[in-house]
Amino acid sequence: MNSPLINRLIDELGYPLLDDDNFETFIQQTPLSVLFLTEDPKRFPESLDVAVILPELIKQFPQLTPAVVSEDIQTACRGRYNFMAWPALVFLKHGQYLDAITKVQNWDDYVHEINRILTLEPRPDPGIGIPVVFNPVSKSCGQ
Repeated sequence: MNSPLINRLIDELGYPLLDDDNFETFIQQTPLSVLFLTEDPKRFPESLDVAVILPELIKQFPQLTPAVVSEDIQTACRGRYNFMAWPALVFLKHGQYLDAITKVQNWDDYVHEINRILTLEPRPDPGIGIPVVFNPVSKSCGQ
């Protein structure tokens, strides 16, 4: 990653960095995960704000296991989870989609939304309405 604040999540706090090799295994083996998708923090500086907020959210919701998604597969993940803005927090239950929160929110909004998300039943990945065909050469967000 190209930001000290995002690198801190990985290096100091031990959040896994997910890429094509470990993405699917991580999400399937984790009861409740929150994936942090940053895009380029220079283009989307709100990613740096969320990099500071996310550890505090994990303190509030310790049942969530956080991970940072590698820049190499973020575009594919955006297609898989169909969120409309960066940065994004994608919530999964045993690899199944619950919901996503995008951009920076007020603390109370995060707490309210995460509480709501944690009551949801998993559903199919929302995708973008276009059939996805696996291409082993392309970056695939675990698929």
